[in-house]
Amino acid sequence: MKLARDTWLIFQRQIQLLLRNPVWVFVGVFQPVMYLLLFAPLLTKALHVPTQAEAYKIFVPGLLVLLAIFGGLFQGFGLIAELRAGVIERSRVTPISRLALLLGRALRDVVSLIVQAIIITLLALLFDLRVFIGYLLLAYLMLALISLMTAAVSYGVALKVKSEDALAPVMNTVAQPVLLLSGILLPLYLAPGWLQGIANYNPFSWAVEGTRALFAGDLSNDKVWQGLTIIAVLAVAGVVWAARQFARSVR
Repeated sequence: MKLARDTWLIFQRQIQLLLRNPVWVFVGVFQPVMYLLLFAPLLTKALHVPTQAEAYKIFVPGLLVLLAIFGGLFQGFGLIAELRAGVIERSRVTPISRLALLLGRALRDVVSLIVQAIIITLLALLFDLRVFIGYLLLAYLMLALISLMTAAVSYGVALKVKSEDALAPVMNTVAQPVLLLSGILLPLYLAPGWLQGIANYNPFSWAVEGTRALFAGDLSNDKVWQGLTIIAVLAVAGVVWAARQFARSVR
């Protein structure tokens, strides 16, 4: 109960800070919307699909996963600013759970992502995208788990390096191969066989394929449950590791 209460307190505080500066909605959605409006219309011919709606069923899930990955991986910059301002240092004298310090922030990031995902999905409806609400909620669960994992890892790395100059290259080094080997922008079946083989070792490629299957209404596709399972396990591992970094930093 104490962990839940402490997490809720941290979450409330982080949400209040977020709402004081609502520009995050515009900043977080602007680039994905540009891809939605300016890149996705080119895919009908590139993917050899009959309609624009079919192209959006392939592209939008990947775009949402992209938002979840990158939105989470760069959350550590805010934590470094809090470290420099002494916010984390002052937490040492409070009885609040160290795990709650992580979970409250990470859940804020999850909520932020889901709001952005809803906005993008609603915009995609204008382009004839259609998806069953139950399958969409499962897709959002996948996105939430990705966001939780990447945000937790970002916070843990931030506590280790304690510098934006060090965090930026680390996150960019991780993000680039993840992007290229997950089939986010274009499906991996368009790639040569050797590249598909490498991509199979990228957990995010399973998440992308599972999310696409949900948008296509194919709940029986093995990639849905395999992707959810893989990402859930990695999310737990990421939270456990990051929680240890918080425990070491706030003693």
